[in-house]
Amino acid sequence: MPDLKVDGPPAIPPPDRYQIDRLNSLYRIIDEAPAGGGLKARFASRVRRLLGRVLARQQEFNAVVVDHLNRNMAVGVEAHHASLQTIDWIGGAVDRCEGAKDEIQRHLEALLARERRNDAAVAALAAQHEELRAAVSVVQQAAHGLRRAIEEIGSNPKAQSPKPKSQADPESRIPSPGHAPASQFDDLDSHKYVGFEDQFRGSAEDIRRRVEEYLPIFEQTSDVLDVGCGRGEFLDLLRAHGIHARGVDVNPAMVEVCRGKGLDAEAGDALTYLRGLPDASLGGLFAAQVVEHLEPRYLARVLDAAFEKLRPGAPIVLETINPACWFAFFESYIRDLTHVRPVHPDTLKYLLVATGFQQVEIRYRAPYPEGEKLQKVAAGAPQAALADLVETLNANVEKINRLLFTYLDYAAIGRRT
Repeated sequence: MPDLKVDGPPAIPPPDRYQIDRLNSLYRIIDEAPAGGGLKARFASRVRRLLGRVLARQQEFNAVVVDHLNRNMAVGVEAHHASLQTIDWIGGAVDRCEGAKDEIQRHLEALLARERRNDAAVAALAAQHEELRAAVSVVQQAAHGLRRAIEEIGSNPKAQSPKPKSQADPESRIPSPGHAPASQFDDLDSHKYVGFEDQFRGSAEDIRRRVEEYLPIFEQTSDVLDVGCGRGEFLDLLRAHGIHARGVDVNPAMVEVCRGKGLDAEAGDALTYLRGLPDASLGGLFAAQVVEHLEPRYLARVLDAAFEKLRPGAPIVLETINPACWFAFFESYIRDLTHVRPVHPDTLKYLLVATGFQQVEIRYRAPYPEGEKLQKVAAGAPQAALADLVETLNANVEKINRLLFTYLDYAAIGRRT
C-alpha cells in the first residue's frame, strides 16, 4: 500500500488591527473648546459652533464607520480563535487517521503473508497431484501391457501348455478378444442404411454443420482417425482445414460414398483396424453416433486399443445420443435397428477415465427448442394460494422439461496421457 501523506490546512493569520487605534482617536473632526473667557476664546468658541453645524454629519458618519470596524474586528478575533480550535481538531483527526492507516497496513501485510502461505500449500498439492497422476499413468500403462500380453496368449493356444478338459477355464468359451463382432449389415442391405441416414439423421450438409463445432479440438493435430466415418462429413471438414485424416466404417456403402468424395476411408470394424496400427501413431480419434452401436465389452476393448494407438496429449471425441433425454431416446435411439444399447453420459465418462484418458468432460449439444418445451404459467392474481400453486406447477414443468426435453446429444471429450 502506498504511503498516504496528509498535510494540515494552511495557517490562518490573525485579524489585522493596523490603524484601528488611530481610527478610534481621529474620527472626531470638531475639538472641544479650550478653557478661558477672553475675547479670543469667545471668538474661537463661536467659530467651532459654526463649524460644528457644518461638520456634525461628517463626524457622525466617521463615528458609525469606526464603530462598525471595531465590531467586525471583535468578530474576526473570535473567528480566528474558532479557526485555531478547528485546526487543532483536524490535526487530531489526521493523527487518528494515520494510526488507522498503520493498523490497516499491518492487517494487509498479514493477509498477504497468509495468501503467500496458501499459494505455497496449493502449489505443493498441485505438485503432489501431478506426481500421483504420473504414477497412475504408469500403472495404467503397465495394466495395458499386461492385458495385451494376456490377449496374445489367448489368441495363440499353441503357446500354452494343454490342460485337462475338466480343468479348462470357463472363460475359454468366450470368443477371442480379437474377434470382431458380426457386421450390422450382414442381413441388412448396406445401401438401405445410407438412405436411412439421409432420411432420419439428416443430410450430409446438416451433419457437416453439426460436427463443425469439434474442429477446434483437432486444430493442432494430424493423423486423425474417424471411427464410423459414415458419409465422410467430418473427414471432409478436416481435409478443408488441412488436417490429415482417414476413416473406417463397417458399412461398405458408406465407405464408397467417402471414396467418391476423394476421402481416405476403409471398410472394417474399429477394433481390428486399431489393432493393426502402430502404437502412438494417431494424433486424434473421432467417433460420432458410434458407441451406441457397440456391445459394452467390445466398446471397452476399442477404448483400450485407442489409448494404445493415440499419441500422448492426443484428443478423443465420442459423440452419441443422450439417453437422459426421453425425447432423444424414444425419437432417435429406438428408431435405428442397428443400435445395441444407449450409453449414459456418466457411464461413457467413467469408461474413458478408467481406460486412462484424462481431462475428460461431457459437452452437451443440440438443445431442444425452447418454444417446443412445456411453458410456465404466469401468476396473474395476487392471492397467496394461487401464487403457491403456480410456483409448484412451474417447478414440476422444469422437472419434466429436464427429463423429456434436455440436450439431444452429448460428446465425451478426453485426452491421452
